[in-house]
Amino acid sequence: MNTIKNIRQHSCFGGQQYIYSHHSTSTECTMRFGLFLPPQAEISPVPLLYWLSGLTCTEENFIIKAGAQRVAAELGIAILTPDTSPRNLNIPGENDSDDLGSGAGFYVDATEAPWAKNYNMYTYITKELPALVSAYFPIDQERIGIFGHSMGGHGALTIALRHPDYYKSVSAFSPICSPMRSPWGIKAFEHYLGFDKTKWQDYDSTLLITSRGWKGPSLLIDQGTNDPFLETQLKPELLSTACDAANVKLNLRLQKGYDHSYFFIATFIEDHLRFHAKVLQGCNI
Repeated sequence: MNTIKNIRQHSCFGGQQYIYSHHSTSTECTMRFGLFLPPQAEISPVPLLYWLSGLTCTEENFIIKAGAQRVAAELGIAILTPDTSPRNLNIPGENDSDDLGSGAGFYVDATEAPWAKNYNMYTYITKELPALVSAYFPIDQERIGIFGHSMGGHGALTIALRHPDYYKSVSAFSPICSPMRSPWGIKAFEHYLGFDKTKWQDYDSTLLITSRGWKGPSLLIDQGTNDPFLETQLKPELLSTACDAANVKLNLRLQKGYDHSYFFIATFIEDHLRFHAKVLQGCNI
């Protein structure tokens, strides 16, 4: 069994905030993730939310900046925050830009050299981490949700749409709604997946909604109107159009005056936690 190492632990709102490291078989390197366990986890298994962070982030950004632990402790929900990519692999170019390589895994399984050996974040999130969680922590595997921000919002949407039986709820802040039509996404997909765009389709939420639909609860999306990436990179109107065509329920909230930062996330994180708690049931809301 893959072993994990407790790097740090802090008491927080009656629960515990951990940071762990472990050797990943998916990425063939050491990975880190954060885990908040609410006080209810001492009594019985609790629901779990996966939070996927955006470009340049580590497992710590959400833990420190989002202010989620207080409400998560009240609701009895655990939150797992993985890192956003493999790191320190000496791959040429891995640290040259903010939108490729370190901190920019895009939650795909790379097929192209030199990324294919290690950049398998899709498998890491959807297979390896759930197995670790099941082995080590008091988590109710029937009550799992996922959410994220920007690149991580893209990851949360695509992963939930591809695994609707496992992820019962999904939401996002400022997601890259169609990476195939976003400069960030195009750059990453060309390097990680190659130039055959048919290989990109399983990682684009607008195409997944068109091809697979979504029978779960309404998708909750918060998007700031003052986000500098709104028109060029994020394009929520493409997601709205796809949902309308596929009869998928979408609650797209345009938040006036908010930008792309964690100030935005911290403002509306309670709404998202209570949305997931209601869907996952068994929580005090």
